[in-house]
Order: sequence, then C-alpha cells, then structure tokens
Amino acid sequence: MSTPIKVDVWSDIACPFCYIGKRKFEAAVLASGVPVEVEYHSFELSPDTPEDYQGNHADYLGAKLGAGPAQIRQMEHQTTSLAATVGLDFAYDKVKPTRTRKAHELLHYAKAKGRQTEVKDRLLAAYFTDGVNVGRVEELADLAAELGFDRADVVRSLESGEFADEVEFDIKTAAEYGINGVPFFVFENKYAVSGAQDPATFAGVLTKVAGERA
Repeated sequence: MSTPIKVDVWSDIACPFCYIGKRKFEAAVLASGVPVEVEYHSFELSPDTPEDYQGNHADYLGAKLGAGPAQIRQMEHQTTSLAATVGLDFAYDKVKPTRTRKAHELLHYAKAKGRQTEVKDRLLAAYFTDGVNVGRVEELADLAAELGFDRADVVRSLESGEFADEVEFDIKTAAEYGINGVPFFVFENKYAVSGAQDPATFAGVLTKVAGERA
C-alpha cells in the first residue's frame, strides 16, 4: 500500500487521554503495518483557563469538576497509572494549568514546516511531565528553539497571531462535526473513533480502511 491513510486527530495539549490515545494509536500503526499521514487539529477543553492560573492541577481540576481533594487524588492516580502502561510519566505535581490556545498556534506553525507531530509530542511532555506553562509565548518559544526552530521567528508568529485563524477554523470544524470530547480520530473522512481506545481498535479500523482501498 503506497498511499498513506489520512488520519485527522482533534486533541488538546492539556488532555491526558489525548496523550495516552496518541501512544495507543502509534502502537496500532506499528502493529498493523498500515502507513498513515496524521494531521492534528486544535481543540480547547477549557478555553476560559487564564494563562497564569493561580493554583496547582488539583486546585484547577477540583474547581472545574466540583470534586473534593480525595476524589481528585484518585483521578490523578488513575490517569497516571494508565499513562504508565504506555510508557508515559505524568507528574501532576508539576503541571501548570493554562489556556492552550497559543500552544495550538505553535502546532500550526510547526505543521507549516512539516514538523507537527514532533512538536505535538514535545508539547504534551512539556505539560504533563516537565511543568512548562504552555500558555506563555516565551516558554513555547524556548521549547521550539530546543527543537531547532528559529526562536525569534516563533515569538513573532505567536505574538502576531499568525495562525490564530487556523486554530479557530479547527475548533469551528469540530463543532460542525459534533465533536465535544477529545481525542477524536477521523480516518479518510469516513470512519471515526472517539477516545483513547486500545491499539487493537485503532488497528482494526486501519486494516478495514486499507482493505476497502485495496
């Protein structure tokens, strides 16, 4: 099969299941042997979160869900344990809740340069493991520079909102598709899979699409 299957993925940086789902999907691609072309699209789970949220992840989640400290600790433990099963190390004590709009703009910047998946991985690790505030232009520029991008050009792009319209288009498209939760995977504009499903589920869809094409 020479032509890769197009997979459009709506996800957010501050979404643990998006990170976990990404790893499970990648395992499915490896297991199935089906070539894919992945494009990530913007989705904001909490667009009202301030850039400099005053509090930790437990405070943020408790306020958002109306849950007590014990319940929040249990939720964090569950997602941390699930992340570990796919080789991810979540450090909720370091997480800095923030609006992810600028991080999505950086992903579009990276896409324009053919490096979106690489930057997506780095942003997820920065948020869930390294304690980086991915809502701040300066910290996003540092991450980009770390990957070899021109830091000054990244600052220019983010401060000018060069890709703001692209982010907004993704969000509006998600609403038109009825997407209200992420991750959300669309295969060849034909089949959809919602959530961080097991690799076997993703592999089954990839194999089905590849078989239909053949």
